[in-house]
Amino acid sequence: MNDIQVQPVIMAGGSGTRLWPLSRAGFPKQFLVLSGHTSLFQQAAARLHGLAGLGFELRPTLVVGNEGHRFLVLDQLREISNEPAAVLLEPVGRNTAPAVTLAALQAVDSGADPVLVVTPADQTVTDDAAFTAALARAVRAAAEGAIVILGVTPDRPETGYGYIRAEGPRVAQFVEKPSLATAEQYLASGGYYWNAGMFVLRASAWLAALERFRPDILLACRAAWAARSSDASFVRPGKAEFAAVPGESVDYAVMEQCPGVLDIRMEPLAAGWNDLGAWEAVWQVAPKDAHGNASTGDAIVNDSHNTLVHATSRLVSVVGVDDLVVVETPDAVLVARREKSQDVKDIVAQLGREQRGEQVLHRLVHRPWGWYDSIDQGPRHQVKRIMVKPGASLSLQMHHHRAEHWIVVKGTAEVTVGEQVILLAENQSTYIPLGSRHRLRNPGKVPLEIIEVQSGSYLGEDDIVRFEDTYGRS
Repeated sequence: MNDIQVQPVIMAGGSGTRLWPLSRAGFPKQFLVLSGHTSLFQQAAARLHGLAGLGFELRPTLVVGNEGHRFLVLDQLREISNEPAAVLLEPVGRNTAPAVTLAALQAVDSGADPVLVVTPADQTVTDDAAFTAALARAVRAAAEGAIVILGVTPDRPETGYGYIRAEGPRVAQFVEKPSLATAEQYLASGGYYWNAGMFVLRASAWLAALERFRPDILLACRAAWAARSSDASFVRPGKAEFAAVPGESVDYAVMEQCPGVLDIRMEPLAAGWNDLGAWEAVWQVAPKDAHGNASTGDAIVNDSHNTLVHATSRLVSVVGVDDLVVVETPDAVLVARREKSQDVKDIVAQLGREQRGEQVLHRLVHRPWGWYDSIDQGPRHQVKRIMVKPGASLSLQMHHHRAEHWIVVKGTAEVTVGEQVILLAENQSTYIPLGSRHRLRNPGKVPLEIIEVQSGSYLGEDDIVRFEDTYGRS
């Protein structure tokens, strides 16, 4: 057993539409903490690491994600002491088949042929032991050459998932999302399982299957891989070449073609799985009171039933309501009937058409050096609370249209203004004139927090000219 190399692969792309307003394009749901103390992405990484105690040779994690989320990926993995083998950055989204192909090409790059264990980053499991046991069985079958997909034992007639029809250990058929009546028939007849989007196979098996069923995707991915560049943990396929890759899902490109042609098997999974595809699903897995209400944050729920309340920044109270979802963030509030919560994507689409910032970012915006929170703004001013991590620094930059006042409220700030470098302690302040080159750095061992007051004719984030940048954004 111990000669089986296992390569964890986490697909961490995502546009942040289905759990808006908590999830945004710049901070999608896989990076949210919805249960416990770690994000869905961190939970996925930790679950895969459970294979390490079973005698397999477990390789460092591969993550496939978006360029804009690269520092979120690194930060969240380092928080759980999981240093990745590489973070493969897609310049544009091309669905899951090209994403897995990038991971397979990276996995065989050293001449090895590990078993890929591929999982989305945005799922929950309540029984880790059962999950690990099912995954270990799938790894052993895949090491012998099989393609193994995990099928979730259904506990209700769900219309939001695709299904797998199994005949013993073999996959007989993949079926699309059914109507309610059809889903009820599946549940009654047995032999049908939810398609969880998790699968296990050797890297060479994936590449061979893709060459058989979709050689155009493989050829285009190889071209993008040949044009790749690397920067520390980040690997970037060729931008123009990857843009030419046909977009397709793993299921359509390969899995649905396999039954009766290749050795494709299903490993049943009964581990309390949920993909949290909408606020309805979040309510289903959340702890509830005697009336079926689930609440997070500073919430008061009175004379209500089967309602989800998620409060982020202030008190949220509901009285006399049933079957609702209420989600509060500092800059947006969602109120919806639970069974209609899938339709929040229509709100996100409207925000996109209107080019509103609430689609993309929270008021609190994460950056590789820390974060900032826009706490007040007007026609010619903006106030931000800024946190800089120990040892981190913002870019050396300049603004054409605004000046800035900085007040240190915690830690020590090293401030560069023009040719001058000064240290500021708590309760000290400085002024950054319009048009001057400046930089903020945290030389200390505790987080630095400042209040920044901007004033000027234009206060947009695009009024930044970068001269030097630790994070490659110059």
